[in-house]
Amino acid sequence: MLRILLTSLLLTWLGASAALAQTPASPSGFRELLQENFKLIQRSSVKTVGPLLSAIRDGKFEQGAEFLSKWEEKDVWYRKQDNRLFYVKPNAAKAYDLVDIETGEVTATAKKGDLRQIKPNSGVRAMLSAALVEFRLASSDPNIRRESLESISRNAKPEHLKALREAIAVETDADLKTRFGMIERLLAMQYGENTEVRVSAIQSFKESLGLEVRASLNPLLSTSIQHADKLPSGINLARVIVPGQTVLLDDGTTRKQTLIDRLFDRNVEMTVDEAYERLAGKNGLKEVVSREQRDAALVDNLDQGRVGGFNLADLDNENARNRAYRALADAGKVPSSPDGEEIADAVSNHVFYATYDESDKSVTDAARDTLGRINMAVRWNTYLDLFLDAISLASIYFLAAIGLAITFGVMRVINMAHGEFIMMGAYTGYVVQQFITNYTLSILVAIPMAFAVTFAAGVALERLVIRYLYNRPLETLLATFGISIALQQLAKNIFGTQARPLTAPDWLDGALVINDVVSISWIRIAIFALGTIFFAGLWWTLNKTRLGLETRAVVQNPRMAASMGINPDRINMLTFGLGSGIAGIAGVAIGLYAKVTSELGSDYIVQSFMTVVIGGVGNIWGTLAGAGLIGILQKLIENFNPSNTLAAQTYMIIFIIIFIQFRPRGLIALKGRAAEA
Repeated sequence: MLRILLTSLLLTWLGASAALAQTPASPSGFRELLQENFKLIQRSSVKTVGPLLSAIRDGKFEQGAEFLSKWEEKDVWYRKQDNRLFYVKPNAAKAYDLVDIETGEVTATAKKGDLRQIKPNSGVRAMLSAALVEFRLASSDPNIRRESLESISRNAKPEHLKALREAIAVETDADLKTRFGMIERLLAMQYGENTEVRVSAIQSFKESLGLEVRASLNPLLSTSIQHADKLPSGINLARVIVPGQTVLLDDGTTRKQTLIDRLFDRNVEMTVDEAYERLAGKNGLKEVVSREQRDAALVDNLDQGRVGGFNLADLDNENARNRAYRALADAGKVPSSPDGEEIADAVSNHVFYATYDESDKSVTDAARDTLGRINMAVRWNTYLDLFLDAISLASIYFLAAIGLAITFGVMRVINMAHGEFIMMGAYTGYVVQQFITNYTLSILVAIPMAFAVTFAAGVALERLVIRYLYNRPLETLLATFGISIALQQLAKNIFGTQARPLTAPDWLDGALVINDVVSISWIRIAIFALGTIFFAGLWWTLNKTRLGLETRAVVQNPRMAASMGINPDRINMLTFGLGSGIAGIAGVAIGLYAKVTSELGSDYIVQSFMTVVIGGVGNIWGTLAGAGLIGILQKLIENFNPSNTLAAQTYMIIFIIIFIQFRPRGLIALKGRAAEA
């Protein structure tokens, strides 16, 4: 009877202890909750810590997130005399300040020997991490929720999926809810509870172009290369590899090597030698002797100036060394290496294949299909992005060349100083910004100011130099080239050699982002708009005004124009000034994204002349066509070799030389003096 009574008391005590361990107390204060469950925190385990984490979460304590973070990072301590929990930090007295967990204030100091650190194991830390994520996702502060969500996107774990789904159900911010849903689907692809959930999550991204999506899909299609006597069944096969013949493409697919591949030395996925290296040493197959091993063996077997019956002086090439090594192998002094026939036979008797690391075939099929659709969409959007880049580059070339096209077309003057007018316009914008600090207003002032400055400079150049050199192209070229050098040096003397900032307004910062592939900077959009405005303005000027009528008359037949009362000399002066003024405006536009230095104009003079020559001198439609052709051509060539823009320009010049041979007057040629030259 006594034994039964003692057993009953013992079971009652054990039950109460278990209940205490599994059901944390829930007083009103956060500190009280933790102290009541001190033993559970001190000796936490994966089996016992769950209820406390739920109590912290359900209590919605403001200090909960910090405590969970400190606990996970082993930054929670307790004072041995009373088991009170604290955060600690060293102080100047070589002791520790004790920080109250609830208030965050220093309440006492203690020596290290009076404290004990709480060190949760890896399993508990994983649970704390998941609880911390869940706690932050449920925060009332949307910024905390957003930060937590981005943290999950960078370092996703299976336990985050449940917390995300619970957070989505109660999220009120529309943008955050959308982002929550996307991250939840990304995690479901990896950690969904069954195949249907994973496949559904994968297929939901078929129309997406996001980098996050591609980064999550690619691991699902990672493969491992295997080999066997015959292709096994029951595997998630990615592809069969034929050593020396299977070409692995950029999109992960393969095809058989063609003659074109051999001509352009396109590498196969696995060579025959690489395949044999996987087999060597197994089933009695010989190990491949490397070049280093061969040479070391030859040195080890050197005897009185001979190796394997060969003189040392004769071993000055690979074939001779191989023969010497085979002689040593035949003599049994070194391991023999397989010959080509042995390697080919061994490889042909095995099958090589790649299997997906993901075992579920339905998942890999869905991932491959979705990624294929995404890659196709990315490819087309890349072409669109390339086209937009080409158009923006063409608009820059058009602005830089339109003034040169007018002066070159009307007066047939090769003005090598045209680039310096672009430079003068950029520096004019810089000077204006020194006096007007509002960048929007300064740009609006700088554009007409740059036109006025460079118009005056162009008129001065025409009156003082160009007018005396008409119909003498070589002397004009040399004179304007000398003037360009003088203007560059003058700019260095005034502004120095350091690049000067021409700051764009805030509303031109950033880019218009269409999707994760296609974007274009607002500055380039503004330059394109400016080029469009100038094209329309010049067309109207040349076709709808008296100046334009007189200019076209001088271009067609200067003698006849003079007999009709038109002053060709005046038209030449105004036209040269107009072309120079437009170059100044181009300088302001280009200076918004390029470095404003004395060499700014020289970077565009070659492209300007090419644009004019390709389009047809003296014709704004031709200049537009030439700028578009050169911009598109340059971007296409750069796309094949993005790291070498110099090569792109070289190929472009070669193309233009060939083009000129077939169409020397350009795409749209004028009649009159431009055609006679």
